[in-house]
Parts: sequence; structure tokens; C-alpha cells
Amino acid sequence: MRMRLLRRSLLVALAAATVTATGGCQSEPEGVVGVVVIDGDPRLVTPGTRPLTSSEAVLIDNVAQGLVSFDARGQIEPGLAETWNVSDDGLSYIFRLANGDWPDGRKITAEQVARMLRKMIAPPDSDRLDDAFGAVEDIVAMTDRVLEIRLKEPRPHLLQLLAQPEMGLVREEQGTGPFTIDRANSRDGTVRLTREVALPDEEQTEREQLNLSGAKAQEAIRAFVSGTADLVLGGTFADLPYVPRDTLSRGALQFDPASGLFGLIPARDGGPMANPEVRQLLSAAIDREAFIAALAVPGLVPRATVLEPGLANIPDPVPPDWATTPTVDRQPALKAAAERLFENEDKTPVIRVALPPGPGSDVLFERLSQDWGGLGIDVKRVGIDETADLRLVDEVAPSAAASWFLRHFRCGAAKICAEQVDEKLDGARNAAILAQRTAFLSEASRQIDSLQLFIPIAAPIRWSLVSQRISGFAGNRFAIHTLTGLERQLNRTGE
Repeated sequence: MRMRLLRRSLLVALAAATVTATGGCQSEPEGVVGVVVIDGDPRLVTPGTRPLTSSEAVLIDNVAQGLVSFDARGQIEPGLAETWNVSDDGLSYIFRLANGDWPDGRKITAEQVARMLRKMIAPPDSDRLDDAFGAVEDIVAMTDRVLEIRLKEPRPHLLQLLAQPEMGLVREEQGTGPFTIDRANSRDGTVRLTREVALPDEEQTEREQLNLSGAKAQEAIRAFVSGTADLVLGGTFADLPYVPRDTLSRGALQFDPASGLFGLIPARDGGPMANPEVRQLLSAAIDREAFIAALAVPGLVPRATVLEPGLANIPDPVPPDWATTPTVDRQPALKAAAERLFENEDKTPVIRVALPPGPGSDVLFERLSQDWGGLGIDVKRVGIDETADLRLVDEVAPSAAASWFLRHFRCGAAKICAEQVDEKLDGARNAAILAQRTAFLSEASRQIDSLQLFIPIAAPIRWSLVSQRISGFAGNRFAIHTLTGLERQLNRTGE
């Protein structure tokens, strides 16, 4: 397979073609775009040293790109690499770097980039891409501008992984673009970002400017409603009920078609969760439709399997038999099962669920309390870091690979696991033929579902608030949003 993308300059020119300019006049921006992430203050940190916060990920993604990037719709586009080729056997990715300099004026070289990438993917990993680069054999510089990533087995989704914020390149607290940090105009937790964009004639440039800051959900929403923020990012199910939907303009609240895991995982290897029948009972008892209806997320559907439909190179999962039966019709059999499972208990069984703060978590807890309470179970809510029987997993997948979903349940990563699942995952990792890898992953997913190592609920919920000023925004499965080309440019000629 051969892949070759257009050079960065051409892409910039095409993107800039949406800017209206007539009579030789250059259109002017309306002012500095305000972007708020529901999180703390954005800081430029070195990826790979610890998990990134939401605001750190947004900042790094826009000032410290990796070899490739995501566009607004989640498609791969050039980053530091202007072109790349993939070998026919899928074992070699060769990247040609665009001419570029670090902010201090020193030239960016392939050897520097290769050394940084090797360090970032070397174990022990400390972020959500843990173990995702296990198929990488080596990263080598071939010339000053060309580097190669060599794989032990084909990985069709390598580019999606390389486009993640965790793979952004930071050197001596300096990034690689496309934005630069204007430190003179950054203050009080707000980071001013700037970049020069070539206009279609390539003889003039236009400056994009934005202020990036972090805030708690209610504060960020107030800033948007008052007009002091043009874009709010980082919303999750936990803070969604804060959004005043009735007072927002049409289209202001936008949801990502996010892919990933949203559900409950055992938080300890003892107690009620040690019994797979109890885990199966709890999963079957959840009224997922009612939970989704309470949050009113368009397009969100219930999920009862660890894998979601539509993942690449693997058949869609088969839901359990009970999934097609309305929850109310399942209740008699579920109550009978609960009586059998807890008949020897001296007191009412208690299940502690660790959830993050926020009104969305209140909705989920009320749902679990009603559904499991009807089975004679006492449901207690605890903080996300407190001792619990179950804890919430709410993570967006970094690629369309099924393996990312399944690796969460390896022994060593999960409190309750199964050796046979690990054996299948090891087989998939070492499989040189795609059909063999698919077979191993399919069997691992069936075993995870059969043993109920995970209690799925739905896909992750990610939302943003987008003002009418913003035209370059789109939802995508990765819930990663570039800040380039956000503003709707106005024609200043009066036409």
C-alpha cells in the first residue's frame, strides 16, 4: 500500500481559501478568539511523563504537534511530516519532515525527532497510550529530514496513535507548532496562541490569535453564555446537566460521536464482584435506555459489550440475549437470580460505586440505585479515588483498533482478570497475519463479555459549546479539536 499526502503549504493554502478577500484587501479577524477548556489552567508539559489533563492535551495538540495531526473531522493530515509512505507489508512507515525550526531558531532534524519518539514510547508508559506501541521495533533517522518507524507486525492504525496529543513533540519547553505561545500576552492562566496563515496568493499572511484558558464547568458555561468565550471544550457526561439548553442558540451544543469505553469495572478482587454471576446480574439489570434518555444525548445508544460496532478489521460484537428484552420484562428473572445469589447473606449486600463529581454522575447513581436497589442491593456512592467495588471508566479510544478496548482487562491492568484473555491478547500481538489477529481479538472480547469483566453502559459522552463566530469546528470520534481555522472570517469590503 502506498500513501502520499500533499505538502503542508498546499493544505494551508486550501484552508485559507475560505477567507474572503476582494479588491486586494486583506480580511481582518474580529479579534482574539476565546477558548475555554473544562479543566485547570493549560500548561505546556512534556508528554509521556504522566497522563495529560484535558487543558494540557489541547495546548500540546496545538503548539507541539507530532509527525501527523488530526483535522477538525478527525482525519489524518500532515504535522511535522509533510509526506509519508507505508510499505506494502505494513511494516515500515517512512516520514519526510517539512523544513522547520524550533522556536529558538535551531533546525528540526529527523535524528532529534526519532530520539524523542523512542523515549516517548519506551516502557514504562504513564498515559492512556500505555502498551499501544508494542509493535514498534525501532525508529531511525535515514537522513536529516527522513525517518522510519519499523514494526514487528502490521498496525493499520499507527497514524491515529501518532496524531494523539501524547505524541506531541516538546523540546526544552518549546513546541513544534502550528501555533506558538505569545508569552508577552499570556497572563493569569490564559495562554495567548498565534500563528501566521498564508492567504491563497501566498504573498500575504493573516494572523490567527486565540486565548486558551481552563475553568470549571459552570464557570466555562457562564463565560460562553455571556459571550466572553467563543468555544468551550472538554465537556463530559458528569457536567452535561449544567448546560442551559433552553437558552442556547440552535447548534451551540455539539456532541462528538466519540468512540471508547463508558461503564463500570471491578475496583477490587474481593467482595461481591469476585463472582461473575453477580457481575452478569448487575449488567443485565441496568436500564441503559432510561439513563440515555435522562441525559438526552442525540445518537447515543446502549451498549452491553466491551467492543462497539464499527471497529476496523473485526466483526461487530454480538450482544447478550437479554439485551433485546425490555428492562421491565427482565425484572422477574433478575429478582429470582438475586435471591439465589445472596440467599446466604446475613445482611443486605452492599456495592460501592466510585463516580466523579457532577450532576451527570448523580443521574447515573440514581439509575444504578433504582435498578440494583430493586434487586435488594444497597448501592453506595464513593469518590473516584476511594475504596469501591466498582469504578467508572470513561475514556475515548485513541484509534479504531479493537485491541485498545481489550487491553484494559489484562491481568496487571484490571483487578479481576482471566488468564485465557491474556493468552488471546498475547496471540493477537504476535500474529503476523491480520486474520489470525482478528480471531484472537474476537475470542478475547467474547471471553471478557462472558465473564463480565466490564459492565458497559454506552459510548463516552463528549460535548462542546460553539458560538456562531466559529466555523471551523466539527465533531469527531476522537473528541480532539484543532484550534486552527476556527474563526468565521468576515468580508470587510462591505459585500
